[in-house]
Amino acid sequence: MSPVSTPGLDPERLRDHLHRERPGLVSGPLSARLIQGGRSNLTYRVTDGVRRWVVRRPPLGHVLATAHDMRREHRVISALAPTAVPVPEPVLLCEDESVAGAPFYVMEFVPGTPYRSADELTRLGPERTRQVVLGLLDTLVELHSVDPGAVGLGDFGRPEGFLDRQLRRWGKQLAASRSRELTGIEELHGALGRALPRSAAPTVVHGDYRLDNVLVGVDDRITAVLDWEMSTLGDPLTDLGLLTMYSTVVDLPDSPVTSTANAPGHPGTEELIERYAARSGRDTSAISWYTAFAWFKLAVILEGIHYRYTLGQTVGDGFDRIGSIVPVFIEHGLTTLQEG
Repeated sequence: MSPVSTPGLDPERLRDHLHRERPGLVSGPLSARLIQGGRSNLTYRVTDGVRRWVVRRPPLGHVLATAHDMRREHRVISALAPTAVPVPEPVLLCEDESVAGAPFYVMEFVPGTPYRSADELTRLGPERTRQVVLGLLDTLVELHSVDPGAVGLGDFGRPEGFLDRQLRRWGKQLAASRSRELTGIEELHGALGRALPRSAAPTVVHGDYRLDNVLVGVDDRITAVLDWEMSTLGDPLTDLGLLTMYSTVVDLPDSPVTSTANAPGHPGTEELIERYAARSGRDTSAISWYTAFAWFKLAVILEGIHYRYTLGQTVGDGFDRIGSIVPVFIEHGLTTLQEG
């Protein structure tokens, strides 16, 4: 009996393709299980009963190819695989849409746990939590120490004017999803534009660097950095600012937006920033701008989710509470920028 097909991925077609492109890799029938889905790229765990792999493809029915670029993701993990940055070993990129209905790539399965909440970290205890988060920071330093040209990523993005383009991009995103008055959002956007810092030398930036986008092994070390769909060449402090934002303790009771910062033992933002500066040698004196920008960006993302909820385009628990959270993020962005 043939394996049950998973939406977006037919195991038999995948097996036939791997037999053609990588003879001897697969030793039996494949079975697949969707482990992450939705509007982001789809992720499947695939096995032949002996070995395991992971397959990434765009969401079903997607129309924005640039937002779900499999070639780009495959390229960056292939470039980083020989470096000290832990990434899954790439196996194969397939751009023939007849195999799965869209381009996809295959990578080796990496064991590990993605910690998504303070409760999950709390079960580790304070000391282990501290080591996990410091490991996350140190892995970011490793990423930003990679010479893009030396690994074939010298043309991976346009670092000139990176911050200005980012700010304009998210401003346009906000304009496209506005359905109500948001006190302070224009003030925050304008203040960020007036205080635009001068970027340091560009590096590979992840674009969404946080704890639940990495896998942590049984020894509490980072085993793999995942979800490279927003990666590019740009200002490395945008990654640090985002990590700083996610490491800020925020009181959001009954919130669908999870944070790990409340877990006992989680290092504070000052320690993380100081550690990054010491280990990278970079000037982090303008980190308040980057953290405020991260607050702004997430506020825009959440407002977009709220907007889709008001149109009846989202399904699931928690979407009715997203709208009430957006002003909190705006307030944190303004406060962070003013205090900086």
